Amino acid sequence: MRINPFQPFGRVSRLLPVALLASGLSITEPVQAQGTSKPSALALEIDKRLPQLMPKVIGWRRDIHEHPELSGEETRTAKLVADHLRALGIEVRTGVGGHGVVGVLKGGKPGPVVALRSDLDALPVEELVDLPFKSKVKGTYRGQAVGVMHACGHDMHIAMLMGAAEILAGLKAQLPGTVKLIFQPAEEGLPNGGTGAKLMLADGVLENPKVDVIFGMHVGNAPLGTINYRPGPAMAASNSFSIVVHGKQAHGAMPWAGVDPIVVGSQIVAGLQTIISRQTDISSVPAILTVGAFQGGVRNNIIPDSVVMLGTIRTFDLGIRQDVFARVARTAESIAAGAGGKAIVKIDSGNLVTRNDSALTQHMVPTLQRAAGPAGAQVAALWTASEDFSWYQDKIPGLFFNLGITPRDKDWRTAPSNHSPLFFADEAALPTGVRVMASVAVDYLLNPLKSK
Repeated sequence: MRINPFQPFGRVSRLLPVALLASGLSITEPVQAQGTSKPSALALEIDKRLPQLMPKVIGWRRDIHEHPELSGEETRTAKLVADHLRALGIEVRTGVGGHGVVGVLKGGKPGPVVALRSDLDALPVEELVDLPFKSKVKGTYRGQAVGVMHACGHDMHIAMLMGAAEILAGLKAQLPGTVKLIFQPAEEGLPNGGTGAKLMLADGVLENPKVDVIFGMHVGNAPLGTINYRPGPAMAASNSFSIVVHGKQAHGAMPWAGVDPIVVGSQIVAGLQTIISRQTDISSVPAILTVGAFQGGVRNNIIPDSVVMLGTIRTFDLGIRQDVFARVARTAESIAAGAGGKAIVKIDSGNLVTRNDSALTQHMVPTLQRAAGPAGAQVAALWTASEDFSWYQDKIPGLFFNLGITPRDKDWRTAPSNHSPLFFADEAALPTGVRVMASVAVDYLLNPLKSK
């Protein structure tokens, strides 16, 4: 039996009204946090339109969740988005940076240009959550057969921005400016390198019309319905590295006849751990270096000719980042040379620090507070995950914030996190997500940040 994605059922749909009642948050009444300014007429209109829209948002989310697509393969998802935007009368451009979709909603009055961004792709993860709309999709990732799952919540992002687009389209005549809706492919990164943000930027996503500011949101483990933000550095820069250690192949019974790259590689792994723990000043901001893969050898009695190590570097400071890069290369090359081998180190361009513009963040805090309502908007700690949203922020002021989606009966600190096959996003957070994405656009258009 095929399930109607618009039909509420079971535990999932019950969470929406139950969680909202438990928090005192209603999708039928305007919300206003203590100390914030009185909601505008457009803000009140956003809240008024939410209830009738939410069944559609839930339906989109479940449909997208059930049909996930890997980075660079987001054809079905992109078509769903493009068809929806066109039906709303929004100008649509497809094929941006791969399968990216851009919608341009021109308001009835002149004003600034605001961009709202969502990502489209899923992960090579086999879903273990027992849902009626559980993903059963299989795919191929780097030559391996994999399950495919929206294990990072991008299905929620897409549905919420589609919902915000519908609300904003209904308010078109009253909008003093333009909203650019960016649905980006390959946020998780393409198998052979590169990210969707950089590809979309190369295709001019911030031009014609030129974008003034950009907003983005991610779901993750946090108390349900909370909005978490941080001015300045918020998420880490990330850089993948590979180290190929070349030795000399020999019989395992006569190791002196060769140079064992497995032993050399093991010494390099141990040496790399001292870069952060003993060589880097992390008293102000953290840094992380992780070796996540060690590949080499085919047989128990053959010393291989080479091994490959793969890892990630996370930093919040450009100076520390460059220093760690240099130390990784020096450590690997010196250890290998000392054993008579050779190490070749490559570090990719990765993602920059997701750095929220401080003035823009402060300017939008009342909007975040009002959108979160009683659940609250709060300053978050540094997060060592990374985001290619940082590439947009490298060009224009941007604000990236997080939406808590952990069910109220679970401890958000221990619940399965993003990228886990057990990751579960509570749909009760969807109204807050739609509200905040529509609200940041409307509030900024009504009250743009004054240039210095």
